[in-house]
Formats: sequence, C-alpha cells, structure tokens
Amino acid sequence: MFVISNNNTRLPIKIWLNDISEIESSCLEQAYNLSNLPFIHKWVSLMPDTHTGFGMPIGGVIATDGVIIPNAVGMDIGCGMAFISTDINISDIEDIQTGNGSFIQAVIGDILRNIPVGFNHYKEKQGSQTLDKANECLDMYIENKGLVEQIGNGYYQIGTLGGGNHFIELQVDESGNIGIMVHSGSRNFGLQICKYYNKIAKSHNEKWYSSVPGNYSLAFLPVDHRDGINYIKWMNLALDFAYENRSIILSKAKEILERYIAKYTNITFSYGQEINCHHNYASLEHHFNKNVWVHRKGATRARLGEIAAIPGAMGSYSYIVEGLGNEHSFYSSSHGAGRKYSRKGAMANFSTESVMLDLKEQNVAIGKHNKSDIAEESRFAYKDIDTVMASQKDLVKPIKKLKTIGVVKG
Repeated sequence: MFVISNNNTRLPIKIWLNDISEIESSCLEQAYNLSNLPFIHKWVSLMPDTHTGFGMPIGGVIATDGVIIPNAVGMDIGCGMAFISTDINISDIEDIQTGNGSFIQAVIGDILRNIPVGFNHYKEKQGSQTLDKANECLDMYIENKGLVEQIGNGYYQIGTLGGGNHFIELQVDESGNIGIMVHSGSRNFGLQICKYYNKIAKSHNEKWYSSVPGNYSLAFLPVDHRDGINYIKWMNLALDFAYENRSIILSKAKEILERYIAKYTNITFSYGQEINCHHNYASLEHHFNKNVWVHRKGATRARLGEIAAIPGAMGSYSYIVEGLGNEHSFYSSSHGAGRKYSRKGAMANFSTESVMLDLKEQNVAIGKHNKSDIAEESRFAYKDIDTVMASQKDLVKPIKKLKTIGVVKG
C-alpha cells in the first residue's frame, strides 16, 4: 500500500498497489476528485483491483459525513457474490458422459436453459419475499411514484443472472471438491433506483450551488433530507433484492446439480455454509470516532473474521477469504481481479476464437447464448487474481482457492 498526498488532493489517497504506475490516469483523476469532496472522512481508499468507473473508481471505498452519493454506490446496487461448497469430488464425475456431453457440460447447459441471462427475464411472476414485504409496506415507498412500478417489474427479474461480468460457475477447490459461485446484483431494479436518485441529486446540487463540480458525476444527497432518506430506503430494498436474487439463482443451480448427481451417480453428498455478500453499496458504520456512510463501489466488506468470496476472471481462479479488519481500508478488500482492458479494448485485443480455444484447453465448459462478445470477458482482459491477492495480504486471508470448470455467462 502507498499513499498519495500532493497539490491535487485535499485528503490522502491510500492505494493497495506497489506504485502510481499501476493506476490508469483516468482512475487516478477520479480518486483526486473524491479526495477533494468537502464531506470525505479521513481519506480515499483504492483496492488493488481498482480501475476507472462512472464518477468513482471501481474498487474505491470512501466514508462520507452526512451525505450519500448514488453514483458512489453504483448502478448495479447490491451487486455481489454467492458461493456454496460441496463434498462432491471432481474425480467422481469427470469421466461421466451424458446425452449432452460431459457431466459438467450437461449441468452448465441445463443451468443456461433454466435461468434467464443478459436482458432476459421470466415470462411469469416469480416468488419473492423481498418484493412481497415491500408491497406490504408500500407506504414507505409510495412517495416515489416513478419507482413504485419497479417493485412489480422485479417479480419477473428476481432469480435472473444479467450480463457483462456476471456469471454462474462450477468450480473445484484445491482438494478437487466442487462448489457453485454466483455473481449477480439487483438487475434493472437497482439501475432504475440509481438513475432516479442521481438525477434528483444533480438537480438539488445545482439549486444549492454545490461546491462539487458537475463534471465529477458525484452528486450527493444529505442523509437527513427527505430525498436522502428515501434513497437509502430504496437502496436497502435493492440490496435485499440482490441478496435474494443470488440466493434463488444458487438454489436453482443446486437443484440442477442434485438432479444430475442422482441420475448418473450413487453419491451421497452435503453442502458447506452458504456465502452471500454485496460489493456495491453504502452503509452507516463507525470509523475513527465518527458515524459515517461507507461507500463500497466494487469493494467487499472484510471485517475481522468475516467470510467473503472474491472472484477472478472466467476460466481463472477465485478465492474464499477471511477478513482481517484493516481500518485503513474501512474494513474493505477488492471485489475481484479488476479489469485490465475495457470491454471495447478486450474486443479489439482478443478474438472469439482465441477465448473459446483458451477455455477448451483448460477443459472449462462454457454456457452462453451468443458468443460474439465473449472476448469482453477473456481472463486476459482482467488483472491476475493472484497478484491482486498478494497486494491485499493485510486486508484478507485466503482460506480456499477455486478453479473454474464450468461457466454460464449472459
């Protein structure tokens, strides 16, 4: 970790990398902008997977005094990870052939057929405890009529994967035991909340002659203002939606795996403890003698002893980690490997054929409806996850290393 404190900064920027050469200039500019906000508490923290985002770097963590920033939470509110391990060993199923290829290929294909991905959603309403509860307490949300319809729309989105870097993976740990990992968020539900309140925040900031320049894209809402209070309500609803979304996806993937195990083997197996954690959110926490709103945009909470999942890239490695409770990062760590190439840059540098060949050489089963944009998610478009992990040894402790053996992408 190194610290930047110069004429461009009001407060320091703590960065979990070796030196400034490892940060793209646009990401650094966004960090400078954050450090100059009048309500930042102590410093800006950048995780080792940091890269340019919208308004605020992905892999950025800030604590704010009395305000909340929609774009510092992000558009996919509550995006995060879910994981569950099993004691099924890869050696027990790797030689099994089905009518749809290998055992892993068949499971991946079945997951792709049964869980909507990308812009797709269910044609019929799905069950959702989160949305049912919201409808029962609709008075909490009714003031924001422009968003209320999103609650109804959410019933068709819950339990769906999304696109981009979201995935469902079958993985093996270093002992060869299989696990299921899910990366997804609040879908269009969270996106609409972010857009709605960022627009309101911009309007307020213009009226208040805010000292925060508009080109920062970091419009804020005071947490004691009616709109700040309402944003927090809706953000928390989106967080609950995202959590349930991942849980439903994981349950459906488990059901499919169980069906194939029962059909093709006599294995009796059990699951480990389920992990489900966010990495795009804000929460009220106590740091350095003050109650502040910690914004983690592409960062995972890592309190002392807290267990979380940190994914690498498609066909790479992922980690289950235990938090070390480092106060300098506001108890945070990276949320993944972090992009090395933009999506456009990845498409320019890697071909569909090369990515598919790479997955084949690694014996990774891929489930994807349209492979024309698969180069966006090449493992070479991301930073090396082991290098990222090495840069945050003071933030988290690895407790399980996982390798992709099958992946579903939007």
